[in-house]
Order: sequence, then C-alpha cells, then structure tokens
Amino acid sequence: MASAIGSPSPSLRARPRLWMVFAAVGLAGFVLTLAGLSFVRVYDDQLIRQTESELIAQGAVVAEIFRERLRETVGSRDYGRERTAPWPFSIPIDERLRPILPSLKASDTALPPDAAPAPSRVPAEPLAWEAGARLNPLLEQVRAATLAGIRVVDTEGVVVASSSPELLGVTLLERVEVRKALRGEPNSVLRRRYAEPEDTPLASLSRDTGVRVSVALPVLQGDRVWGAVVLARTPMTFAKAVYADRWNLTATGLVLLGAVALMSLAAAALVGRPVRALVKQTRAIAASAPSGFEPVPRPVVAELAELSEALAGMATALRDRNQYIRSFAANVSHEFKTPLASIQGAVELLRDSADVMSPEQRSRFLANVDADARRLTRLVQRLLELARADSMTATPARVELAPLLDGLAARARAEGLADVQVAPVPAGLALSLPAEVLDDVLWQLVTNARQHGGDSVRVDLAVEADGAGPVRVVVRDDGRGISEANRARIFDAFFTTARERGGTGLGLTISQSMLRAFGAGLELLPPGEASTRGAAFAVVAAPADGLQRK
Repeated sequence: MASAIGSPSPSLRARPRLWMVFAAVGLAGFVLTLAGLSFVRVYDDQLIRQTESELIAQGAVVAEIFRERLRETVGSRDYGRERTAPWPFSIPIDERLRPILPSLKASDTALPPDAAPAPSRVPAEPLAWEAGARLNPLLEQVRAATLAGIRVVDTEGVVVASSSPELLGVTLLERVEVRKALRGEPNSVLRRRYAEPEDTPLASLSRDTGVRVSVALPVLQGDRVWGAVVLARTPMTFAKAVYADRWNLTATGLVLLGAVALMSLAAAALVGRPVRALVKQTRAIAASAPSGFEPVPRPVVAELAELSEALAGMATALRDRNQYIRSFAANVSHEFKTPLASIQGAVELLRDSADVMSPEQRSRFLANVDADARRLTRLVQRLLELARADSMTATPARVELAPLLDGLAARARAEGLADVQVAPVPAGLALSLPAEVLDDVLWQLVTNARQHGGDSVRVDLAVEADGAGPVRVVVRDDGRGISEANRARIFDAFFTTARERGGTGLGLTISQSMLRAFGAGLELLPPGEASTRGAAFAVVAAPADGLQRK
C-alpha cells in the first residue's frame, strides 16, 4: 500500500501536468490578445498606407498632366531647377522605371499641423501660372470625388493650381515635404490635424481622425524639376473601416468566439471534470462507499491522477487500519476478559466462602489471582511495546552482523535458553538496521524456539547474502515445528499455542512492526527451507551503504 500511495503509476507519465494546462490556456489567451493588438496596429498601418497609395496615384497623374500643360508653353527653353536629390526607389532590371512606394506607418511621428499658408512675396512663375490655370477645374472635380486637397507649386513653392481656389498664390515652401519634392525627391509625411469647432465623430469621412497624410511629388522633365504636386487627405479611421468591413469582421469574431468557447470547454474537460470526480470520490470515502476506494477513471491531468490514486490508497489504508483496530480491540477484549473473569470469580469465592475454606484452598485461589494479574501485566507491557513498534520512526542506522550474532549466542547460552550455534559470517557484513531492533527480533525468535521446543532445542543462526540483493539472517531450530494449520496464523496478533505458559501472541507481531519501520521484514520459511524438523524464520533487510565484504 505504501508503494501505491507514494509513487505514481507508470500511466501518469503520458498525461499533461497541471501547469502545462494552465500554461497552454494562458499562452492561447496571450496569443489571441497579441493577435488582436497586432491586427489593430496592422489595420491602422494599412489604412494609412492605403491613403498614401491613393494620393501617390492621384499625384502622379496630376504631375504628368501639369508637366504636359507646362511643356506646351515652355517649349525648348531651359526651364526649372536642376534635380539634386536621387530617386529613393529603383528597380535593378529597368532603370527607366521609377516606382513610388508607400512608406508611412501609424507609429511614425506626426509633424505639427500646417499653419495657414501666407501669400507669397515672390510672384508665381508666369508659365507655371498659365499651365495651372487650365488645371484648376480638373483639380476641383477630383477633390469632390476623392476628398483630397491637391496643390501644384512652381519651382519656388508658390501655389499655381489648387482644388481650393482661395489658396492660389500662397507659398508652401516652409513645408519640409515640399522642399524635398522641389529637390527631386518624392516623399510622404504624417501631420497632426487641427480640431475644428464643427468637428463631430460623424461630421464627415475626412474629419474624424487626428492625423493627415501629406504626399509631395516632384514634376520632373529629365533632370530638371518644374514644380511639385502636394496632396493631403485624412485617412479613414479604424472605426469606420471596421463598419465598412463589418460582415467579414463579424464572421471573424464569431470564429474567435468559437475558439474561446472550445478553449473553455477543453479547460473544463481537462480540469473541471476530474475535479468534480475527485469531489465525488472524497464524498464516497466519507460515506465508506466502495467507489471511494477506486481511482478516478481517465483523470487526464497527471497531478489529478496522482491525487486520486493517493486518495484511494489513503481510503484503503484507513479502511484496513480501521479493520485492524476493530479486530485488535476485539482480541484485546477477549485476552483481558478471561483473566479478569477468573480474578472476579476468585474474589467472589474468597469473599463469600473464605471462612469455610481451608488454608490450602485460599492459597490456591490467591495464587490464581496472582497468576492472572501477572498475565494482565505482561499483556499490557506487550501492548505498549506493540504501540511503540507501530509508531517507530526510521532513522539511518548500521549494525555489523558478526559481533551481534556472537553476543546473542553467548547471552542465550549464559541464560540457559537454548543451544545456539552461529555459522561463519562474512567479515564486515552490515545491515541498515539499529542494533537494538535486530537484537530484540532475534532474541524473540530464540526465546520462541525454547518456549515451543523445550530445554534441549538447538538454534542455528546463519547469514545468506549473494551480494546483489537483501541480506537474510536465518534462525532455525530443531523443535517440534509449526503445523500447517498454524503457519497461516503465525503472525496474527494474540495467536499463541503457549498461552498456558504465559504467551501473549504479540512477540512476532511486535517484531514485524519494528522491522517494517526500517524497510525490513520477517518471513516464515517454507518447510523445504527449514531443517528436517523444527521451524525456520528469516530477517530480511538491506545491506548497509559502503559495505565492505572480504
């Protein structure tokens, strides 16, 4: 039973540990949360880049239209400023391709809001002003469809065409993206947007977020910069993007909800169901129901399986202990009842008939009372010894066999108990037992041989050790032996065939309890391993660590 309670069964190794279950649930929740946060961040980036891509596409078209309109008036004259900035994007397989790729992210630092542009102190370049004038109606129509603010500036940053006519003639040269574009470098920036008084969350598609995307593209003619196109628009917010894609997101949410539900059901199956089964098992144990003595079937988690097996083992141990106590109490009651009844009867006879009894009769009754009282005293003493043996705590110990066996034989011969002979013992052979425990057990076996075999009985002490397993100290006698019927009861408490000689039937029980506390045992050897007549017992114990055998 101790092994069943103290060590898990091999099948437990295939089950997940409880920390693994909680770690898996926590990791899954962490991954889902991280995925949600990543989704929001990626979606924000996507919305900004989508806006940037749309502005780049519009700006590239406007830049080409403005270049064509301006070329009609410029002709072959040397116009514009030399391009000083390299093109930021290139395709190695074809140098003629000049892609403009979106590069903004939601995590980019937003520049301060645009201040109201001031009128330019430098007049607009006449040829650019003329080309821009023909472009204004187109830009207004584009703004009405795309909600993007579009400005075309000359080489000095003066607005010559705009989707908002009131901005014509102002300068945008103070903006960093415009200065880069006039050097020949397309670029994009994020700018914080002014919160206007009339803004409301649902005011318009372009006034419910805190940033604006600003794109500036150069108008190039060969290696000359003829101006720049500046576009700005507020990207769609996450809330409106979600609303626009609500059906797909709803389906995704339902899938995630199903995943969470499945995780909850899995956690309930892995932990909740076995815990409820353990509660049911403990209640069955409290009610002494048979189901409480069996482990929970399919506990899934290793710790719960170990706990269930420990509970079942504990319940079985308590049941066996309870049965032992009940049987022990009945035996003690029986053992005490006989001498007490004899004492009570003798006292009553002496009290009622002492005057008519002869001195010899009174002496006989008093002798019986004295014998029964002594028997009760011995019984109480043996019961105390049994209690101490059952509660004995094992401590590391070591005893050499040769000196102990020689001393035991000398004491037996000195007290005239038996003819004790000791077979040669390997030098240095020792057991993991306290010397007093082994001495008490062997002395009990020697006195038993004398008690049951008579004065002429011979006792042989021998040691059997093969070097690989436990050591056996064998005690053989040539007495009358043990009958087949009594062999099955020899270790039962209070069983004795020498009760009339003062036997209590507790000697072997006490010896077993003392040895069990140190992981050792006491065995009755089969008749084939005993001598031709008599009995043979073996004390089985582990050899001491560091044993030296010669």
